[in-house]
Amino acid sequence: MSEKVFPASKPAANGTAGTNATTTVPNPTAATNKSHLYNPTSRLPYRPQPHNRRRRTRSGRSICCCCCFWTILVILLLLLVAAIAGAALYTLYRPHRPAFSIPSLRIHRLNLTTAADSATSHVSTLLNFTVIAKNPNSHLSFSYDPFTVSASSGDVFLGNGTLPAFSLSKKNETSLRNVVVSGSNEVDAESVNGLRSDLKKRNGVAALKIQLDTKVVVKVGKVKTKKVGIRVTCEDIKGTVPKGKAPPSVAVTAGSKCKVDLRIKIWKVTF
Repeated sequence: MSEKVFPASKPAANGTAGTNATTTVPNPTAATNKSHLYNPTSRLPYRPQPHNRRRRTRSGRSICCCCCFWTILVILLLLLVAAIAGAALYTLYRPHRPAFSIPSLRIHRLNLTTAADSATSHVSTLLNFTVIAKNPNSHLSFSYDPFTVSASSGDVFLGNGTLPAFSLSKKNETSLRNVVVSGSNEVDAESVNGLRSDLKKRNGVAALKIQLDTKVVVKVGKVKTKKVGIRVTCEDIKGTVPKGKAPPSVAVTAGSKCKVDLRIKIWKVTF
């Protein structure tokens, strides 16, 4: 019989066959990573990541749109509140302009003289009239500065005068009598000839215009406005021009109209 020969084998230390044992290959990457941990000079270069600009642009636009929307909305709300407040105040106070009238006027003198060899003419005038000022408001009062008064007929300036300062309380009126307008002026001959022609056509009746200018302060409760200009123009006053030493003639003022040019702003309310 032949003998069986068994190869000599030594069990592996780990209890596995020698043929099944695997050799461990060193990992160079691990060594490299380890060296990076301990050697700061051999770090990998920084590579910045691309930013998403579209998202930032869209977010910026949305913020801008929101700001514009809220700003416009706030402005519209403020305008609405101001309009409501103005309407309420107008309904409560119902402001009206003051009223003026000239109930009587006397023409003492209105002389027109023109020299034959002169291009200018002389106008001598003396008028006397009464002015009534009314305040139709229940909550407003007016304080007037001194008035400057002027008179004219057509394009011819006749003379000027003054009125003293006065105040008008609520629902009140005042009468200013003996307002004198006088003048002795040099006027171009063409204007005087035109006025003389109109007097002849109207049988000596002159159409007069009286103008009053001053500044006024309006008071509502404890609130006062700034001084604003006011102009009162009274037209369609007709009076016969006296001749020679005739007594003063009384003008017809029944059909005259006085227009008040005044713009006052109180609490966003203009009248």
